[in-house]
Amino acid sequence: MIQALRGMKDIIDDGYLYKHIIKTCENVALNFGYTFIETPKLEETSLFRRSVGESSDIVGKEMYEFLDKSGTSVCLRPEGTAGVVRAFIEHKFDRAGGVRRYFYHGSMFRYERPQKGRLREFHQFGIECFGEESVYEDASVILIGAEILRRLGVKSTLKINSLGDSECMPKYRQKLVNFLNDIKSGLCDDCVRRIETNPIRVLDCKNEHCQNLLKTAPLITENLNDVCEAEFKKLGEILKSNGINFEVDPKLVRGLDYYCKTAFEFVSDEIGSQSAVLGGGRYDKLVEYLGGKPTYGVGFALGVERLMEIIKTKEFKNPRDGIYLCALDDKFIDEIYSLGLKLRKNFKVEISYEAKNPAKHLKSADNLNAEIFLCIGEEEHKNGEIWYKNLTTSSDKKIKIKELKEVLDVK
Repeated sequence: MIQALRGMKDIIDDGYLYKHIIKTCENVALNFGYTFIETPKLEETSLFRRSVGESSDIVGKEMYEFLDKSGTSVCLRPEGTAGVVRAFIEHKFDRAGGVRRYFYHGSMFRYERPQKGRLREFHQFGIECFGEESVYEDASVILIGAEILRRLGVKSTLKINSLGDSECMPKYRQKLVNFLNDIKSGLCDDCVRRIETNPIRVLDCKNEHCQNLLKTAPLITENLNDVCEAEFKKLGEILKSNGINFEVDPKLVRGLDYYCKTAFEFVSDEIGSQSAVLGGGRYDKLVEYLGGKPTYGVGFALGVERLMEIIKTKEFKNPRDGIYLCALDDKFIDEIYSLGLKLRKNFKVEISYEAKNPAKHLKSADNLNAEIFLCIGEEEHKNGEIWYKNLTTSSDKKIKIKELKEVLDVK
């Protein structure tokens, strides 16, 4: 028997929940002026090496990378931002000017140990805004994330930090390297490696012993220049004035190399230990790194499977939807079939091709989670009527078929 590859999972019984999350995300993004973009799942490996960064665990350990038949090194996308930036540059939007906002969703791939909420093929929803320098856009991106989680009923804590810019980060980096070299002998192997490649990632180490050694490490928030400090302060003011609570976490660095200034995460402990469900920040240099014209950028991504795990603990129920159309006698199947095709121009309709008694039809409609039950029997046929039952409200009546469209109340 051929089975799915390890760490790759079919979405079947939870398909309604996946769709609910994506639809919720899309609705919020559309309200903020974002439009849909789809980029390929397969890209040149160099795209991620240049954007995500050689020092990241994604590039170092987790990419699905291989040579295609032409000898080109290609990679299944491990994250969404780089592909969107590549498309932005390739279509010359970086030279057109103005502000562009995109949202996307789909599969990402990372070769890591599968565990609860972490798969080798997983799904993300993300947004990217290009061309807007204002810190109000950083706040708007965070507000989109907050609104999505609110609509999904996910309780979370927002953590924010500033990673500085090209002026203050190098000075801070040197301070941090000097500190890390003094405690180097006590750090784990990953942290020792990162001192040379990307020292601020050491602050994100999950090793408890390393975190104890890092308690007195210099913090970026204490080394910001006047511009970055003022923007970070303004970000906090905007969030507070719009009812968004947050914590400043000076050790929040995010996992990818391209971030600058604003970094943020929404973390939740609703499925065990506290973990990030949504995160992002500003990346003003990424378009330029990938060969485009310097362009401001800010965005976030959220993990769909992780949100599914949280929402399932709340006994989320798929709302009833659509029409179940049936007959009590075989001789009426042609009639309901024709009626069903007409209704399908406006409504979701499940047509039963089998004549059964009312109780069995009602059970089938309930199993399909239909909202409206429509049935024709001998009496209904004779009177030009149809039996109508709303399975949400339990209202039950006979109505004229010619009046059916006016009566239907389907979501």
